[in-house]
Amino acid sequence: MARCAQQGRTATRRLSQRLGAAAAAFVAAAALSACSTSSSGGGVVEPPAAASSSAGSGSGSSSTGGSGATTTHFSLPVTHPTVWLCRPVMAKNPCEGGLDATVVRPDGTRQREPFRPAATPKVDCFYVYPTASAAAGVNAPLASAPELVRTTRAQAARFASVCRLFAPVYRQITIKGLFSGKLTPQARQLAAEDVSSAWHDYLDNDNKGRGVLLIGHSQGAFALDALMRQEVDKSADERRLLVSALLMGGNVLVPPGKDIGGDFSQIPACRRPTQHACVVAYSMFDRQPPNPSLFGRGDSASNAALGNPAKGLQVLCTNPAALSGGRAALHPYLLGPTGTGGSAGAAAADPNFVEPADLLHAECRNSGGASWLQVDSDGKTGPLRQKLVGTLGAIWGLHVYDVNAALGDLVELARHQAESWA
Repeated sequence: MARCAQQGRTATRRLSQRLGAAAAAFVAAAALSACSTSSSGGGVVEPPAAASSSAGSGSGSSSTGGSGATTTHFSLPVTHPTVWLCRPVMAKNPCEGGLDATVVRPDGTRQREPFRPAATPKVDCFYVYPTASAAAGVNAPLASAPELVRTTRAQAARFASVCRLFAPVYRQITIKGLFSGKLTPQARQLAAEDVSSAWHDYLDNDNKGRGVLLIGHSQGAFALDALMRQEVDKSADERRLLVSALLMGGNVLVPPGKDIGGDFSQIPACRRPTQHACVVAYSMFDRQPPNPSLFGRGDSASNAALGNPAKGLQVLCTNPAALSGGRAALHPYLLGPTGTGGSAGAAAADPNFVEPADLLHAECRNSGGASWLQVDSDGKTGPLRQKLVGTLGAIWGLHVYDVNAALGDLVELARHQAESWA
């Protein structure tokens, strides 16, 4: 176990050197889970447990406005004042500005693509970031930090073209905490309570009957999966507001061949761009996930270690570029001029995002007890003639790219869902 954890620390350092600290943070949650066994020792990564207080089905009261629309007035428990990383109308919002992209065509020519935030968005986005904190403790402090801002800008800021973006700070398990051997139920509970409290704060004070997308990756996706399993799925009032949930790299579980059941009894997989109260979930690989694997396999030991044992279930895969199935081109927004997923080598004059055209294609596959989003690179795009590389090895797949390799498709899906929201 100690040797495996040391290997994980070494791999994370190498990833940080190659792709930058934010990219390394995306996969840090995976490293320790890969070391876990059937024991319940201190080196096991688990998503945060649910907060002790839950809204349940009686989470709010409803009233009917002049237009006939029903608005639920929530009064849910908030354990402490929420620290917002990004929130509408906050002064010096770090998720705003500098979001332009450069489109790189197959012939190598480039065109700048200005980012345009929505003037009057109809819906909101509630985003929970992945493992990103470089703080020294097991739990991150309840305060903003540069690495949290970088990660949130990379994964979520472009959704502001569709929605108002709410991103709470939470006392997540830090990168160091994952390898500390000091994880306790109390540490996991602390992170869970922050996510639950921020969600309640948002519903109580900001929602006002608006539709909302839940968005998370890695530790953030596991946290939202737990919140949805133990609260949203059970609350008709909260489900009524759910535009969709986008949970990447979080092992959402369903019965084999089914779109509902398992984690959620009331929230099915999204299979149409105008479908609501549904979930998009996948983990990217460039080949069939090995056995065991951290992602894509419901029957692996790591799933039990993550606090959500499969019990005969499989991991859900929905292709954000082709919800009904089949192979389709992805529309990535990668960081930095080389499009590798990290911005460490970006020149000051370059935009934050590179959008390589006709580089990636994806389809959901189910084989050998695994289900995953198969991503292939055709290598045609000029200076970006490269394949996505699973930097930490086969058990992680393309986890570091789960969001950005399909960010254009995720934002476009959110746009369709928002436009069709009643």
